Formats: sequence, structure tokens, C-alpha cells
Amino acid sequence: MKFFSLMKSLLGATAMSFLLMGAAHAADKGTPAEAEAMVKKAVAYIKANGPEKSYEEFTNGKSFKDRDLYIIVYDLNGKNLAQGANPKLVGKDLIGLKDPDGKPLIQMFVDLAKSKGKGWVEGYKFLNPVTQKLEEKAMYLERVGDTLVGCGIYKG
Repeated sequence: MKFFSLMKSLLGATAMSFLLMGAAHAADKGTPAEAEAMVKKAVAYIKANGPEKSYEEFTNGKSFKDRDLYIIVYDLNGKNLAQGANPKLVGKDLIGLKDPDGKPLIQMFVDLAKSKGKGWVEGYKFLNPVTQKLEEKAMYLERVGDTLVGCGIYKG
């Protein structure tokens, strides 16, 4: 009888550790609410500090990076102006960039910014800078003048 009660408590502890590990893994990923809040913070930062200082901070600073969340900025022609995960993309015209399934990422962002002004673009894949794996992603963005400011979440 003691054996069964010991096994039961061990199995319970094992199950609990798996649950906790799952919760910890989920906590490593940004949430939709956190992505929206970061974009709103970035838009306010641009209005307070101007584009040049803001784009530098988004790309090379630390205040707009949190786990797998980071800020991107594009003009409405698809030129990258700030990129929190990959500074090498700054200054490049990426309007033709497609995900592995052929979805035109930046064009989708620009189209949403022009048509709605803000919202989510979903259903594409992108490299997660934390896991270094291709993962499903969704991007929240807001239009600011002739630019769009975005922050995405990874769903992988």
C-alpha cells in the first residue's frame, strides 16, 4: 500500500512539474496585449522624441525589447526604418519579402496600415530570434504618418 501511495505522489509531482514547465515556456513568449502595449509605447516615444532618436532606440537600444517582443518600423513603400531583432535590415527595401509559404509579409503590413490604420496581420511564418526557429507569427501595427510601427507575437 505504501508503494502505491509513493507512486501516486511521485506521478502527481511529475505531472505538476510538466504543467509548471509549460507555464514557464508560455511566460517566455509575449502576449497579444503586450505587443499592442509596446506599439502604443513606441508611438508615444516617436511623438515625444522624433523619428531619428526613436528608430535608433528601437533598433539598438534595450527599452523596446522584451523576450521575443521587439519593435519594427517601415515606411509605406516597404523600406525598413527600424528593426529590433535584426539591425542589418534597416535601410533595406523589403516590400517583396515573403515568408516560406510565399506570403508577402511587408506588403501585408503596408496594406493594413493604408486601409485600416491599425490592427493585426496574422497567418505567416518568421524566424523567432529567441528560439532561432521558424514559427507562426502575428503582427500588431499602427500607422504613424507615412510609416507603420509594429510588434509581433510568436505562436510556435
